[in-house]
Amino acid sequence: MTFLPAPPNAGIRFRRVDLEGQPEIEASVEHVGDTTRSTTLVRGNARVHTVEHVLAAFSGAGIHNAVVELDAGEPPVGDGSAMPFVRLIQEAGVQAQTEPHQPYRVTDLVELSMGDSQMVALPHDRLKITCTNADRAGRYTQVYSVEVTPESWLRELAPARTFCFYEEIEALVKNGLIKGGSLENAVVIRDDAVLTTEPLRFPDEFVRHKILDIIGDLALTGRAVHAHIIAVRPSHSANCEMARRILDQIRRPESVIQAFGPPPQKAAPGRVSSEGGTPLVVDGVGDMGIDFVMRLLPHRYPFLMVDRVLKVEGNRISAIKNVTINEPFFQGHFPGHPIMPGVLQLEAIAQVAGILMLRQAENAGKLAYFMSAESVKWRRPVRPGDQLQIDVELTKNRGKIGRAKGVCSVAGETVSEAEVTFVLTDG
Repeated sequence: MTFLPAPPNAGIRFRRVDLEGQPEIEASVEHVGDTTRSTTLVRGNARVHTVEHVLAAFSGAGIHNAVVELDAGEPPVGDGSAMPFVRLIQEAGVQAQTEPHQPYRVTDLVELSMGDSQMVALPHDRLKITCTNADRAGRYTQVYSVEVTPESWLRELAPARTFCFYEEIEALVKNGLIKGGSLENAVVIRDDAVLTTEPLRFPDEFVRHKILDIIGDLALTGRAVHAHIIAVRPSHSANCEMARRILDQIRRPESVIQAFGPPPQKAAPGRVSSEGGTPLVVDGVGDMGIDFVMRLLPHRYPFLMVDRVLKVEGNRISAIKNVTINEPFFQGHFPGHPIMPGVLQLEAIAQVAGILMLRQAENAGKLAYFMSAESVKWRRPVRPGDQLQIDVELTKNRGKIGRAKGVCSVAGETVSEAEVTFVLTDG
């Protein structure tokens, strides 16, 4: 791994020098593709796992513009803390740039509850984090609160190492998540014993590392955040969702200005609207209703099978189709026993997969043509009044060819699933 300088407003970028074309992924919550045990950034076929410790080191040093070159899918694990990266930064030195970086002060309460995690962001004049951590059995409950300054970051947080519970190891190994893991770079907790090659660096090292992770994941907003973050049993999923909600708050004034400004020109059907030549690319959550869908897809009545996009996270997307008795196909399928044709559920999967591809800037203005479907299964009928949720994951994206796995569900119950392949062509 190599740290390189970057110009003002470039942000933090990860560059995979081992892949063709040396693709870059901006350290943005909009590129988060997975949060299982660590934070993974995804853009096209490029992935970088476990970015949070590097991002925390940059954040702690007040660095907002840099390029991180990697010849593998994740940074070196080091000792499981952020200190190896802190030392690299200290050895290289930090140069002030002419354009100032404005921190963002949270103005309104932000709160979320996600699984076992609860988090709140309150207005504060700097970054303060209060964290409570424990496993599901309530073992090793630790609480720590700290005002994050360059001094407290270096002294109290950066050295804290990652940890896991012994019973988690088998699942982690099966999922290929700890290939470089050892007692030299992680602390393992087994029953009441703490397994490590050196003594704990802090009596409450576990909760301090959780705060380190929060700092790294908050850096995905692209801004230094001033807030009091209160977290109970945080996770990378919850951290990244908090970053998304703070980013939504950051962008809110822009939305208000646009709401009172002149309406933008409507894009041609099947095209992505743009301002100043910048294509509309959306990740995360927000207002992605029918206007958004119709700017991306060329389909129209009676063949548009998507009403709203719920969220986009890296290579995953969720959308809905409201099924009403007014659908024209119910006239013949079947009179007196209306059922949504399974092939139209398949079409809905293909359309949602197309949105996932067409939202990317490099695909602006193109069309997605459905090529094939495999492993198609229909589980139960879909009837008028059902709300069809379509969840799609892009599993392959090579050149103009995309492949995706889709699942349709109603009220949490799977009704159909399929793997679809499609090709992008110029509109």
